[in-house]
Amino acid sequence: MKLKDILKIKGSKVWTIREDQTVQEALHTLANQNIGALLVLDKSQRIVGIISERDIVRGACYNAKGVGEERVSELMTTNVIIGSPEDEVSYLMGVMTQNRVRHIPVVAEGKLEGIVSIGDVVKSQLEAQEYEIHYLKEYIYGRGSTP
Repeated sequence: MKLKDILKIKGSKVWTIREDQTVQEALHTLANQNIGALLVLDKSQRIVGIISERDIVRGACYNAKGVGEERVSELMTTNVIIGSPEDEVSYLMGVMTQNRVRHIPVVAEGKLEGIVSIGDVVKSQLEAQEYEIHYLKEYIYGRGSTP
């Protein structure tokens, strides 16, 4: 399975925020949309970072006054790992685990296609296993042909 297959199922909606907006605005969007990360765009709509719940918690840990009025650019992760629609999900699992990231934007030819979370990856792997188990059972019990 490839990243483009996950995006076909989940859709290509990506929530974004500008780097000059406040962390409070980021928190508002994260909470209202029930998501874990926002892609950060500059004024030219280019990806310049990603801000996640983890980034905000880390920032709050070092700022006793709170982080609500800080700019997103102060807490965001700037070294964004990008995926391709043609990347295999199994490859992406390794990349996400090795780099300890939970969200990866998917870009093709400079165009943002969507974003994939670790939850999307796990769900796709579970569905693939269920499909395989179903057909193996049918094959073993003689009710169908091989997949």
